[in-house]
Amino acid sequence: MDFKTAVRTCLENYTNFTGRAQRSEFWWFVLFNFIGSAILNFVDTAIIGMPALSIIWMLGLLIPGIAVSIRRMHDLDKSGWWILIPLVPIVGVILYIYWAAQRGTVGPNRFGPDPLAGHGMATA
Repeated sequence: MDFKTAVRTCLENYTNFTGRAQRSEFWWFVLFNFIGSAILNFVDTAIIGMPALSIIWMLGLLIPGIAVSIRRMHDLDKSGWWILIPLVPIVGVILYIYWAAQRGTVGPNRFGPDPLAGHGMATA
């Protein structure tokens, strides 16, 4: 999945907390959020003087970010509640990043079919 497709998928499925999200969908959305936040933070600092645009950006992408994170955990055959593991200092953040970087369950799992099955990469 490329950058544009991943961002579009995340924004279109912002209320979809079921199913699975492949690694590329999750990480491209994280990159999109990071770049947008950095640009708006610069604009806020240089022009506005307060974080108005950054707050709007953060609130606008909060629900899509939660949704794709839950679908990413589902791809690993884990409950969506595991997105709260970063609340555990240091170890939780490291564990969450490790999980998010892992290949999802090959083939269907209890949360749905393999998102890579139709792309000829199910054995990768």
